[in-house]
Amino acid sequence: MTDTLMMLAAGFFGGMLNAVAGGGTFITFPALVASGVPVVMANATSTVAALPGYLAAAVGFRHDIARIERRLVTRLTLWTLAGGTVGSCLLLVSSNKAFAVLVPFLLLAATSIFIWGARVREWAAQHRSMVVPFGAGTMLPVAIYGGYFNGGLGIILLALFALWGMTDLNQMNGLKSWLSFALSVISFAIFAVGGQVDWMPAAVMSIGTILGGYLGAPVARRLPVRWLRALIAAIGFGMTALFFWRLF
Repeated sequence: MTDTLMMLAAGFFGGMLNAVAGGGTFITFPALVASGVPVVMANATSTVAALPGYLAAAVGFRHDIARIERRLVTRLTLWTLAGGTVGSCLLLVSSNKAFAVLVPFLLLAATSIFIWGARVREWAAQHRSMVVPFGAGTMLPVAIYGGYFNGGLGIILLALFALWGMTDLNQMNGLKSWLSFALSVISFAIFAVGGQVDWMPAAVMSIGTILGGYLGAPVARRLPVRWLRALIAAIGFGMTALFFWRLF
């Protein structure tokens, strides 16, 4: 019962943070590890639990997504599925010991990207001529990262879109939500076949994620953005320190 309530609460607050500012993985992934789920399975389960939230967000942005050229969305989706497949398969062949070593570094990177995401997007907008817009050379590596470790994926995608020259934030958020959903679907299938999903926590956490997205967002919007960002940064760096401590 205690673990169930913890999964529900982690899903709720993770869904709330994802709906408002991102960073829900900083709560859902450590909660699963704390309940005794092995780190590889915890990462896979956390990704699966986030799937309904991504879908709900994509539906909410459906009109903005519809304004993007359909062939472009289809091409990006296919590249996302390809990269997500590679990343998810890499996770399956990672041992818990090896992945545990990588986790604190991945959390540190995701937290840093979250904190300095706006600066990254500004830099990307100024250096967009350095890459081919909407190219597979930039989409595939990001999708591989997302398939392997979902933390901070949304912030990285927004920075990538800015690098491509996109400026409409609603379209960017819509495309981010859709591609995150597509990646989660392929990861879900691979993790399920590979036996790396802990189904009961995933189901409970998914319920919490949906409730957090719909019920928690209005509450969170009343809080100053800087408070939310400070909270997420504290959680991210705190979890990073905790997982570094677990290595020793």
